[in-house]
Amino acid sequence: MVSAQSLDEKAYVRGGEQQTAVKILVVGHFAVGKTTFIGAISEIEPLTTEETMTRAAESVDDLKGVQGKTTTTVAMDFGRLTISDRVVLYLFGTPGQQRFVQMWEDMARGALGALVLVDPERLADSFEVIDLIEQFGLDYAIAVNRFDGTTPRDEAALREALDLLDDTPVVTCDARDEKSSADALIKLVEFLMARAH
Repeated sequence: MVSAQSLDEKAYVRGGEQQTAVKILVVGHFAVGKTTFIGAISEIEPLTTEETMTRAAESVDDLKGVQGKTTTTVAMDFGRLTISDRVVLYLFGTPGQQRFVQMWEDMARGALGALVLVDPERLADSFEVIDLIEQFGLDYAIAVNRFDGTTPRDEAALREALDLLDDTPVVTCDARDEKSSADALIKLVEFLMARAH
């Protein structure tokens, strides 16, 4: 749980120097690993809004290709990662279901960019997510989440399937692994910095 003290002005100062807070969205379709990703990388106890899935959700949430999923994000996930003495990332994870799209729009305000998690076995589920991020005008990178037992995908084929621009970064990560997740975020931040100059 995020304490009030962790959010006071001291949270933005390290060694007497001001830090720049950067808002990043972690997005993706239902059951792609957004909550796991933020939990693996956050330097604070992440705020999550995971709730047990009910029978009512069975008619609206497509569980095809998702084994053993019993909870789902109903509002957002939040985490923090300091990447240098001067820059701290605030990570906002969005729910993956269509019925929460209005929340995405609210969370996109003020965001510098987005990391789009995709499942290589369910690429078609990512089309709507990428369309939304582009509608919000956010730059983004693609992070292909390695699920156990999935076959690695050729990057060129993946780019073609997702209809990506040539300069859109594509990385492979394991959302359960801190270093792998950090590498994906670093790739996004480097891309955003290059776009800003």
